[in-house]
This record gives sequence, structure tokens and C-alpha cells, in this order.
Amino acid sequence: MGWDEIRDAEELTALFGTPSYRAANKDRTVLHPLDVQWLAESPFCLIGTADDAGRCDVSPKGDPAGQLVHVLDDKTIAIAERPGNKRMDGYRNVLLNPFVGINFFIPGRGDTLRVNGGARLIKDAPFFDEMKVKGHRPILCLVVDVEQVFFHCAKAFMRSRLWEPETWDPAVMPTVAAITKAVMPNSPETLAELEQYYGPSYEKQLYQRQ
Repeated sequence: MGWDEIRDAEELTALFGTPSYRAANKDRTVLHPLDVQWLAESPFCLIGTADDAGRCDVSPKGDPAGQLVHVLDDKTIAIAERPGNKRMDGYRNVLLNPFVGINFFIPGRGDTLRVNGGARLIKDAPFFDEMKVKGHRPILCLVVDVEQVFFHCAKAFMRSRLWEPETWDPAVMPTVAAITKAVMPNSPETLAELEQYYGPSYEKQLYQRQ
């Protein structure tokens, strides 16, 4: 195929060079007060998991800022799980391989906060009451024992122009209903039924278990 594949770490280092002092030494093992402040202001994160064979999954989680993450102490955080599609791919991975990598976002900010560590699934605890949204407690929480935390630079967001509204064009792709019908043609719902399902009532059911 003519591809020039990298096969070892030395070749990778030769291609990129070595990190600066700041890049090499920015990770920490406990939460700084600014980390705690960031987590309180973050309404969205991506959680990376892997099964016992190393096959990976990344799952988005979102809630109003202040309700997504609960900081238990400077080494422990909890992330709320709300009603979803019931696949639980990432959580099944955690049961097999209890480690996660998480990236926390604040809209409009190019920098992000990364947290890596061991994970547990907790189905009830007193702190669930502090994570209610619209009167609903989390279904479960992913509790993460922080092993590594650091801020990640903004270059990817600057290159992608992700937060610049003038670059946004949601209509570049078909509606979610149309995509669903196209990739799952044997789904029993008609396109019209799917459009109705993903319509205004979809948002009203965000915190209600189906």
C-alpha cells in the first residue's frame, strides 16, 4: 500500500521530538482547587474505557454544570449517569477493566481537563441527593479514583474552530431520524415516526426512565 508505518516508541519520538518541561511535568495525582472549579463549571465530558481485550469505547456524558460531577475529595470524583439507550458499553468495560480516561469540557474554552484513574460503579450513595436534576437522582455514578490529572492545551479546538458559530452548519448532515433509518433500514419505525420520536418530546424525557 506504500504506507510508512511507525512500529516503535523510538521512531515516534524521532518524528515528534521530546516534550517541553511544562508538557512533560504538568500531570498531577491530586485535584488542585482550580481542577475542582473546572469540574464544577463543566457540563460535558467524554469517558474512554476499554474491555479486558483492550477494545475501546468513548461515551459522552452531559448535565447542567454543577450536576455532572461531584467532587468527593481531592482524589475522588463521581460522574452521574442518567437515562439513556441501555447499552451500557462503557460500564460493561469498567466491570472488566476498571480504568477510565476522561476529558472535561467548558463550552467556549479551548483547553480541557483530563482525568485518568481507577473506576467503580456505584448504584446508590448519600451524595446522589446532591446530584439531582429536575428532581431525579442519578441511576448510578461512575466513581473515579484520580491517578492523573492535567490541563490539555487548546490547539485542537483552535485548528477545528469548534466553538466559532460562523463555522457551524448542522444541516450538513441529514437529521438524526434520517440517519437512523438509513443505517438501520430494518428498524420497524417509519421515518415519520422517528422524526416524531426525536422531536420536541425527546428533550422532555431526558431525566425520565423509560
